[in-house]
Amino acid sequence: MKPVSILLCLVGIVSWCVSGRAQAGILKSDALARATQMILVTTSDWNAVEGRLRRYERATVHEDWRRVGDPISIVVGKNGLGWGIGVIATDDAQVRSASDPVKREGDGRAPAGIFALGTAFGYASEPLQGLKMAYLNLTPSIECVDDPGSKHYNRIMDRSVNAPDWNSSEHMRNAGESYRWGVVVDHNGIVTGDTNPPEPGGGSCVFLHIWHSHDQGTAGCTAMPQPDLEILLTWLDPARQPLLVQLPEPAYERLINRWMLPKLINIPQR
Repeated sequence: MKPVSILLCLVGIVSWCVSGRAQAGILKSDALARATQMILVTTSDWNAVEGRLRRYERATVHEDWRRVGDPISIVVGKNGLGWGIGVIATDDAQVRSASDPVKREGDGRAPAGIFALGTAFGYASEPLQGLKMAYLNLTPSIECVDDPGSKHYNRIMDRSVNAPDWNSSEHMRNAGESYRWGVVVDHNGIVTGDTNPPEPGGGSCVFLHIWHSHDQGTAGCTAMPQPDLEILLTWLDPARQPLLVQLPEPAYERLINRWMLPKLINIPQR
């Protein structure tokens, strides 16, 4: 697996388009039906920071989901979860209760729902050994735009080749150990931008990345220990159209049959 060339990646969004866009461009109604890998993240309620992550897979779309490995500890946003914008609409009254929080820019919540995944990224010039995802090397000029007023809102941009029109962004190389490795979550059109433009203020720059500790929430991402993230990254295969399902447990139990999700098995997490 070779790094994605920066020259190919800097028209609008830094482009994981070859593999990421193809995967995330699945018809919304078909996304769950076509996936054969699933990352499942659950928390105890909407405001909980700590939770657990499980991996599931199936050989074909006609088989039941099978758990892979043991659950691992994760943290979500410092203020919990809120309904986000993913591959399945969540504004239906049978999905979203009136009292449920909805993800907004700067609210400290990670998005709830079902999401495709984009490119992997990291500080190393070469990708993690065994990685199958497209890979972006985070050079010092790479930024994720979180300014809702920018035409590049919720885009990963290279400042060295794009004239900034934004007043706020995340300098990804400056995130310390958090972004040593990570993967983009396709929330609010960060990958599918041209076909599903981001909703201004709907939330931006959502990733799976390395945590600081087991009880310190993020600005809106989902984070975990580095060894567990590395296992997750090398397990993911874009050809299997993996999805991230992220919900508080009460919502998960309510939607398990509607979305044909695997049953939770309560075994000790590590």
